[in-house]
Amino acid sequence: MVGFLRWLWRYRNYVVIVLTPLILLPLPLLSPTPQAKCGYVIILMALYWCTECIPLAVTALLPVILFPMMGIMESNEVCIQYLKDSNMLFIGGLLVAIAVERWNLHRRIALQVLLVVGVKPSLLMIGFMGTTAFLSMWISNTASTAMMVPIANAVLQQLCDTEANAEERDGNVSAAMDGQDNQALEMEDTKESQELRQRAIDMDNDDHKCMKENDIISSLDSAAPEVCDRSLEAELRRLKREQKYMNLTKGMSLCVCYAASIGGTATLTGTTPNVIMKGQIDELYPDNGGIINFASWFGFSFPNMVLMLVLSWLWLQVMFLGFNFKKTFGCGTKNEGDREAFQVIKDEYKKLGRMSFAEGCVLTIFTLLVLLWFTREPGFIPGWATVLFNKDKTYVTDGTVAILMSTLFFCIPSKLPRCCGRSEDGAPAEAPSPLLSWDIVHEKMPWNILLLLGGGFALAHGSEKSGLSLWLGESLIPLQNIPPFAISILLCLLVAMFTECSSNTATTTLFLPILASMATAIKIHPLYVMFPCTISASLAFMLPVATPPNAIAFSYGNLKVIDMAKAGFVLNIVGVLTINIAINTWGVSMFQLNTFPSWANATKVP
Repeated sequence: MVGFLRWLWRYRNYVVIVLTPLILLPLPLLSPTPQAKCGYVIILMALYWCTECIPLAVTALLPVILFPMMGIMESNEVCIQYLKDSNMLFIGGLLVAIAVERWNLHRRIALQVLLVVGVKPSLLMIGFMGTTAFLSMWISNTASTAMMVPIANAVLQQLCDTEANAEERDGNVSAAMDGQDNQALEMEDTKESQELRQRAIDMDNDDHKCMKENDIISSLDSAAPEVCDRSLEAELRRLKREQKYMNLTKGMSLCVCYAASIGGTATLTGTTPNVIMKGQIDELYPDNGGIINFASWFGFSFPNMVLMLVLSWLWLQVMFLGFNFKKTFGCGTKNEGDREAFQVIKDEYKKLGRMSFAEGCVLTIFTLLVLLWFTREPGFIPGWATVLFNKDKTYVTDGTVAILMSTLFFCIPSKLPRCCGRSEDGAPAEAPSPLLSWDIVHEKMPWNILLLLGGGFALAHGSEKSGLSLWLGESLIPLQNIPPFAISILLCLLVAMFTECSSNTATTTLFLPILASMATAIKIHPLYVMFPCTISASLAFMLPVATPPNAIAFSYGNLKVIDMAKAGFVLNIVGVLTINIAINTWGVSMFQLNTFPSWANATKVP
C-alpha cells in the first residue's frame, strides 16, 4: 500500500491530467446546454491552473480546443481573443522593462536612492522599499527583487562586520589596559572555550531558543575559573549583535519582496492582473468609454500603493526592529559602521561609471512613454489623442503608445554615431548595435504570460457567448441584501487567500468574469468589486511559493516559513482594509462608484 501511494505521488500530475476531465464529464453529458459546457471548461482549467499539472500557458490554450469542439464558439472567434489591445499594451511595457534591465538603468536608480536615504536601519528599510516599489511599477516584480535583495544583504553584512570589528578593538584595548592580554589569548586556545563557542553557534542556529543567558554564565564558570566578566560581556554582545542582524536581514529581505508586490499594483502595466482587468472590462463592457486607462489606474492605485507601503513598513519595523524608533532612525548620529556600509553602496555606484549614451536614450524614451500615457486621456481635460486622433472613435489607445515608443529601442543605436570612426586595429568601425536586439527580447520576454492573458479573455468571451455569465448573475441576485462594502471586503479576503496557493494571473482570470456577472445582477458598479479584487490578487505575502519575489527573499534571508506567514498574514489584512478604504473614498469620486453605470447594462448579448 505504501509503495502504491508513493507511486501515486510521483505520478500525481498525470493522474490529475487524466482523471479530472473524466470526473467532470457528467456535467456536460447530463446537462448538454452551452452554459454547462462552458462551466465544464472553466472548472477544468481552474483545477489545472491550481494543481499546475501542466504548464499554466498550456492550460490557457484549452479554449482553442474545447470551445469549438463543444459548439460554444467558432475557432476564429476564439483565437482572436489571444492577441487583443491589452496584450499589445503588455508587450510594450515589457519591452521597456527589458531595455531598462539591459542597460542597468534600474540599478543606477536604486543605488542613487540608497545614497540619499543613508544606512540607518529604519531609513535603509524605507529606502529599499521605496526603491523596489518604484522599480516594480515599470519592470517585473521578480527582476526588481532579484536585484535589490543582494544589495540589501551586502550592506547589512558590511554593517555587521564593521560593528564586530569595532567591538573586538574595544575589547582588546580594555584587556590591554587591565594587563589581561595573555589571559585572553590562553582562554581562546582552551578546549573548554572551543566547546562554549560551539554551543553559542548552536544557539544562534536555533534562534537563541535552546540556551538562556544563565546557561552561558554557568558554561563560562565551568570552562575556566579564570574567565573574567569582560569575556562574558563580550560573548553576550556578540550573540546580541548576531541576533540583531539576523532579524534585520529577515526584515530587509521581506520588505523588498513585499514592496515589489505592492509597487506592481500602482501602474496599469506593473503586474499581469492589472492588464487582465483592463482587458476583461473592455471585453465584457465594450461601451465603457475607456474608463480604465493608464492615467485613471495610476490616479486610483498610486495613493493606495503609498498608503499600503507605509503601513507595511511600520509593521515590519515593529516586528523586526522593535519599537525603538529613536534608535533605528539614528537621531543624527553616524558611526564608523554606517560610514563603511555607506561606502559599500557608493563603491557599487562608482562601478557603474558615468551614464552612457544608451542609458540616456532608454531614460528619455521611458520618460516620454510615461508622459504620453498620462496625457493621452487624463480625464479632466481632452488629451492629445482625443484632439488629434480620437474625435470619432478610440483609434489610439495606451497599447498604441506603448508599441510606438518600444519600437524606438530597435531603431536607435546604443552608441553615439561618429563620422569616419576607426576601430582599434585601424579598420573602419562597425555600426553600433541598437538599444535592443530581437535575440535579447526573445530570451527575456515571458511569452507564457501573453498566452495566459489570451486564455483569460477567451474564457470571458466564452462565458458571455454561452450565457453562463447571465446564469451566474441571476444566481447571485440574493447578494443584493448584503451591503456592498461587506461584499467587497469578503471577496478581497477570498481572492487574497486563493492567490497564496495559485498564480495571481490565474486567480484574476478566474474571478473577474464571475465578479462582473455578480455586479451586473445586483446592480452595483462593476469596478466596485473588480478593482479591489484585482489588487488583492497581488497580496500574496504569506508563503514562499506564492510569488517569485517571495521565493527569492526566502532563499536569501535566513527566513523560516513561519516568519513569512506571521508577517504576511497581518499585511494581507492591512492590504484588504487599505484597498477597501481607497475604493470607498477617492475611488467613489473618481469613478462614480455609488451609481450603476448605463454601460454596465450594455454587455454583449449571446
